[in-house]
Amino acid sequence: MLSLFPVPNAALLHLILETVGISLGYGLYQRLRAGRHDPLTDAQRLSLLIAAIFGALFGSRLLGGLEDPARFFAGGGELGWQYYFRAKTIVGGLLGGLAAVEIAKRWLGIRQRSGDLYVYPLLLAMVIGRVGCFLMGVGEATYGLPTTSWVGMDLGDGILRHPTALYEIVFLLLCGLGLWIVQRHWPLRSGRLFMLFMTSYLGYRLVIGFWQPGNSWLGLAPIQWACLLGLLWYVIDERNG
Repeated sequence: MLSLFPVPNAALLHLILETVGISLGYGLYQRLRAGRHDPLTDAQRLSLLIAAIFGALFGSRLLGGLEDPARFFAGGGELGWQYYFRAKTIVGGLLGGLAAVEIAKRWLGIRQRSGDLYVYPLLLAMVIGRVGCFLMGVGEATYGLPTTSWVGMDLGDGILRHPTALYEIVFLLLCGLGLWIVQRHWPLRSGRLFMLFMTSYLGYRLVIGFWQPGNSWLGLAPIQWACLLGLLWYVIDERNG
């Protein structure tokens, strides 16, 4: 059975691709903002961006750590404090950033929806970052459960598994295309594009979680519970909005 794994210097490649993804995503954000009217001032955008960054860092590490509750509440196990630094997840980053921005907007008295501008930059950064996750094989927690299906790949442990990092790359590309088509053909009120992106991604992660290993509580992993809470928040927000 042929396998691309282990990939030499996979961890370094992962870090490089994450950095490139974030850099290109930020560059796209700047370009998109320059080409459209932004109801928020530069100072307001900067404040919300700072809130999003800190919220994403906190949420990503918190939810990532909770993927292994026993280790989380035991001080990080053999890794100690490094466990809390290394553990991270995109779902936690998105929800943490969303929560921080909503708090900051209430504090600053900002009532306008502000997320649409970040949709395509986030998609770009996430696609590039997931390439790094895929190259990590079973060294990154995004790998899938064993499968006998034709899509199974040996990710470095000699077992055919669902390449869920590749699944996510395909999903994100299709999601971006779908959102672009919707945006071109149907009028969307402010904030609706970001809502469609978030609910689509949270729904995807809720489903794909059944093909990934991990700890579960009442049949769902911590990330899946977080996805459910995020989807519930959007249902409530839509009813109030």
